[in-house]
Amino acid sequence: MSRRRKAEKRTLVPDPKYKSVLVTQFINNITRRGKKRLAERVLYEAIQEAGEKSGGDGLTVFKKALDNVKPTLEVKSRRVGGANYQVPIEVSPERRVSLAIRWIIQNAKARSEKSLPDKLAGEFLQASKNEGGAVRKKIDTHKMAEANRAFAHFRW
Repeated sequence: MSRRRKAEKRTLVPDPKYKSVLVTQFINNITRRGKKRLAERVLYEAIQEAGEKSGGDGLTVFKKALDNVKPTLEVKSRRVGGANYQVPIEVSPERRVSLAIRWIIQNAKARSEKSLPDKLAGEFLQASKNEGGAVRKKIDTHKMAEANRAFAHFRW
């Protein structure tokens, strides 16, 4: 981490199809080895497939899934007097979104469907119903923070 000054946040350009910065951020997280067009195609297919399977709009399923996975609390390790404590802290709005995106992608890749668009669509559908691996990860994070509530006074 730089000691001189805080890194300035880059503004993201909305994606061409849905005009959403959230979709752009998701595409950027899927992108590997500079293949952004491939990542775009994968996400657009996944959103379309999720819409077809749910019988509604794919983008609303996508946004609902992200909202259901966003964590409000997490734990950070703090060293106090020679002991490490897991201190619960609130998650900033930007970090909430990035954690949700990361968890959805991780759990989608672990699924057994054949292609990545199918895996993502399945994860979107499950997360929008408050089920699936990404939602389980959020619940585990909240449980950990709740269990360590006694160390909240070490927050600074």
